[in-house]
Amino acid sequence: MYVRTVRRATPGPPLRLDTRGHALYHRTMQPFPYDAADAPATPSLADENGVHPTAQVHPTACVDQGARVGRGTCIWHFCHVLAGAEIGECCTLGQNVCVMGTARIGNGVKIQNNVSIYDGVVLEDDVFCGPSCVFTNVLTPRAFVCRRHEYRPTVVRRGATLGANSTVVCGHEIGAYAMVAAGAVVTGDVAPHALVMGVPARQAGWVCFCGERLDFGADGTCACAACGQAFALEDGRPAAVKKP
Repeated sequence: MYVRTVRRATPGPPLRLDTRGHALYHRTMQPFPYDAADAPATPSLADENGVHPTAQVHPTACVDQGARVGRGTCIWHFCHVLAGAEIGECCTLGQNVCVMGTARIGNGVKIQNNVSIYDGVVLEDDVFCGPSCVFTNVLTPRAFVCRRHEYRPTVVRRGATLGANSTVVCGHEIGAYAMVAAGAVVTGDVAPHALVMGVPARQAGWVCFCGERLDFGADGTCACAACGQAFALEDGRPAAVKKP
């Protein structure tokens, strides 16, 4: 077991590390759309095996030997990160988060309280997991039947949001910058930029990179009311329009 004590800084402005991962963490200061080429989806880690010196792990959390935690990541009360798990830079794991050994978490990911990232789950950069959202990895679980060989992967693509108490049934993909509403139950793939809600989840619209809902006109174009990013529908899906 590897436990790292948090050392609290003196009062003052937040520390701004001059790192690629920290730039991802402060994306609100950058124009839309975000360029996926800015940084890789794989975690940037201190070494082959260990916790980066700038990571903060609360004394009540357990980070097992063999887990890998990247620069500037914060792991809070009562979390458990199992050996083999990989967590990237500038992530935040709220209270009572469990990360299993084959889970993969990219850079700038925020996981709120009471979330378990099970084996087979991949969270790309800038994913947001709301409080008590649920992942699964077996479709037909039984307490008395071992189905570890039947784990099905779940991939949450870059910038997507899973609302509080939402559930993602395993074996599906949440597209980049999609928005899953609070309490929704996802039983199929979700398209990039799609807004889904309900039980089972059904698409109810499209959202911008910044998360605001998009209102397309008859000509198939729109601009986000919040950030101004322009979109056009291509093959029925939103595509960002780059400024000339």
